[in-house]
Amino acid sequence: PTLAYSQSHYNKTTIFFKFLFFLCFSSFIHNPKTQTKMITCAQTWPEPIVRVQSLAESGLNSIPSCYIKPLSQRPTKTNSTPQNDHIDININIPLIDFEHVSGEDQVLRETVLKNVSEACRECGFFQVVNHGIDHELMKSAKEVWREFFNLPLEVKEEFANSPSTYEGYGSRLGVKKGAILDWSDYFFLHYMPPSLRNQAKWPALPSSLRKVIDEYSEEVVKLGGRILELMSKNLGLKEDFLRNSFGGEDEVGACLRVNFYPKCPQPDLTLGLSSHSDPGGMTILLPDDFVSGLQVRKGNDWITVKPVPNAFIINIGDQIQVMSNAIYKSVEHRVIVNPTQDRVSLAMFYNPKSDLIIQPAKELVTKERPALYPPMTYDEYRLYIRMKGPCGKAQVESLASQI
Repeated sequence: PTLAYSQSHYNKTTIFFKFLFFLCFSSFIHNPKTQTKMITCAQTWPEPIVRVQSLAESGLNSIPSCYIKPLSQRPTKTNSTPQNDHIDININIPLIDFEHVSGEDQVLRETVLKNVSEACRECGFFQVVNHGIDHELMKSAKEVWREFFNLPLEVKEEFANSPSTYEGYGSRLGVKKGAILDWSDYFFLHYMPPSLRNQAKWPALPSSLRKVIDEYSEEVVKLGGRILELMSKNLGLKEDFLRNSFGGEDEVGACLRVNFYPKCPQPDLTLGLSSHSDPGGMTILLPDDFVSGLQVRKGNDWITVKPVPNAFIINIGDQIQVMSNAIYKSVEHRVIVNPTQDRVSLAMFYNPKSDLIIQPAKELVTKERPALYPPMTYDEYRLYIRMKGPCGKAQVESLASQI
């Protein structure tokens, strides 16, 4: 509920929320430049929602305390164990050329399959080029969303989301009170299955957004299906195994999260997105061409991914880790922010239909390698992150202990 500020409405709940609000945003609300932009959403979030973009545009020199990460989680080398946050700029994730994935040359096709297999088993992340999606469409998708985030705040607030579905304009994940927040805003929408697709919930401005994002999403979902076929083959399963396990072409789950990471005056103290593995099946990310931000954990190090022009970044999610019985593994990743530049990225989550039971493929379960995870629907699984927010790999690792 919206907080009441008149004396007649004071009660214990109101005082509690006002106290939290004061601690977290005191530096923000006392700045006259930001007072007119602070909009509190009448949703079921545990504290008032303040848009990070508004904070960044206010000209503040220091970030509110509720965005400051614990020392061990900050993207700096000031930890008690510095090697755990080392960034090696000379390493990148695998780059795979899909030009020959459907060609007639068997040797070249097998090379692509081998490269995908190695990336899924060893890294959990890879970039793809020559993927078949028009480069102008990719560019248009990023441009229309940047235009949306640059609209007046009042227009964007018409699409403010709630924790019940997360669909719409948002600024936090999880409903834990007093959580340390991430330095980002986002827009989340459903695309597949078609029964969940409701363009009335998609922004009407800019005027081309609905058309562009419909065309873009259709093409990216097709690409996801092709990648699942390669993964299935490499696991020794039928080509359509993973796609059918996700619900088939018509019932697969696909949703788009558009991330807006505003510039930050103290980027060493916070993160655009906290460390996590993706709870779904697979993520197809269209990164910002000019501002790097994605970091992938490799052992004790964090690698800053250097995007290749017109490439997509693919990563394994927890559901494919479960179905492959941990032959393929999801990998922790996070997002750092920039002191001078905003950043926009589009993440398409290719997921199982929400009510399907997900478990290790029977063909991959043996006496020597028994099932590592219990059966569970995707709806049951993703409730964890919707309640608690990003939590490294704690969720999928906790499942193994239940066997």
